[in-house]
Amino acid sequence: MLDFDPLFYPYSSQRMSVYAKNGMVATSQPLAAQAGLDILKKGGNAIDAAIATAACLTVVEPTSNGIGGDAFALVWTKGTLYGLNASGPSPKSISLELVKKAGYHEMPKFGFFPVTVPGAPSAWAILSERFGQLPLTEVLRPAIEYAEKGFPISPALGKYWEKAFQIYKANLKEEQFKAWFQTFAPKGRAPRIGEIWRSLDHAKTLQSIAETKAESFYRGELAEKIHQFSKRYGGFIRKEDLETYKAEWVEPIKVNYRGYDVWEIPPNGQGLVALMALNILKGFEFTEKETINTYHKQIEAIKLAFADGKTYITDAKKMKVKVEDLLSEAYAEERRKLIGEKALEPKPFKPAKGGTVYLATADGQGNMVSYIQSNYMGFGSGLVVPGTGISLQNRGHNFSLNPAHVNALEPCKKPYHTIIPGFLTKDNQPIGPFGVMGAFMQPQGHVQVIMNTIDFHMNPQAALDAPRWQWLEGKKVEFEHTVPVHIVDSLARMGHQTNWAMGSGNFGRGQIIWRNEHGVLVGGTEPRTDGTIAAW
Repeated sequence: MLDFDPLFYPYSSQRMSVYAKNGMVATSQPLAAQAGLDILKKGGNAIDAAIATAACLTVVEPTSNGIGGDAFALVWTKGTLYGLNASGPSPKSISLELVKKAGYHEMPKFGFFPVTVPGAPSAWAILSERFGQLPLTEVLRPAIEYAEKGFPISPALGKYWEKAFQIYKANLKEEQFKAWFQTFAPKGRAPRIGEIWRSLDHAKTLQSIAETKAESFYRGELAEKIHQFSKRYGGFIRKEDLETYKAEWVEPIKVNYRGYDVWEIPPNGQGLVALMALNILKGFEFTEKETINTYHKQIEAIKLAFADGKTYITDAKKMKVKVEDLLSEAYAEERRKLIGEKALEPKPFKPAKGGTVYLATADGQGNMVSYIQSNYMGFGSGLVVPGTGISLQNRGHNFSLNPAHVNALEPCKKPYHTIIPGFLTKDNQPIGPFGVMGAFMQPQGHVQVIMNTIDFHMNPQAALDAPRWQWLEGKKVEFEHTVPVHIVDSLARMGHQTNWAMGSGNFGRGQIIWRNEHGVLVGGTEPRTDGTIAAW
């Protein structure tokens, strides 16, 4: 089991790790965490709690996810780890040529061009059908009630809602975006912290999904509304795209890091990047976190892993290299040899900022879930299907318009995907779920949290509180203000282009639940947002 001191707390925080036995839910929004816990207390299991929390987050944190987004999950139950890929493909009628003909040189962020088939409702239905103990109508009831009756805006949520509103107000002038403003800015502005926001359209849509086990979304009335909205404004997504979609079970991938197996979802997700970086880093010895050597080698390993990830990761059916080759010891050794005393210049790409929610659940029966859900880049495409509250994701923004690139836009293709759930085991026994949301920060967050846990023996809360960095592109690295100044100065002398970040929103938002040798659940939640742990 994990070796950590429960009182080891080197970083400032107002929280300690939470301990409980019967159940635990950790996520970025207190109301959603409590909704999941309520489902556990009603006789649901960790899978039911994860679905309830995820659905609730589409209402109480719409700045980061929605009904029209994607999801991924890692589920531990009865001695087996299952992977679910609920990301959707591009529409059948779209093409690279059409996007270029419209005058774009890269995939746009807003409108119908980047809209891909939403996978989240399918994830809820499939998880419930296979592993749930309660009816979906009961599991989605907390989300429906918050949408019907409203809830008060929390501090971090209010901040990001206002930021998104200002961006959308400046950029989304066309009629097709009108429903977004009617739904998320009904008073002509973003709702303020402490103010009540509600959406009856969300409630009706969630009720329909619950009663039909998501059939209405893919083959019923909601599918028809999505189809008509897209058709009216020259969009590409159609009923046939929704009708043919279903989330798929996948085999999780892993690397062994110092005796622990670290698990991720395979491509099209970028969990492979985290695993490649850890595979490189395990060839070095680390004794302390706050050293120049630790930061330098972590940054260099992430840069190399991202260079490879952006070159090879796409829809699994379109991959030109094998995942096992990228995770081989020989491959890791070759990449490790490139790390020297100076900052490398990897093949460049520029990560985008993202909007995602992560949650972890566990119950007294031994079930554990690592779940992540997103619309991408905040509210997504800026398109809300009128009368439904469904904000459509813009995940297709990650496609390349270079026809020679492995991740080039094609019809019915899944793009390189940023959202990744993580899971940790040892000797075929579960330690638990972990994750750090935040677009291209996610694999970087996974690496830092896992090393904080395994190399530096931090308890879950300390592992999340610890200072973070983010590689941006080239030699550019961004640091939290809590990273020691002398380390950043030394890294700059080694060739890193260092920068202090303004605010904490750039470094992801994570959650952790471990199960210790006594069967007790130990949880940590993100101090950089409205994160909370609900437990009993």
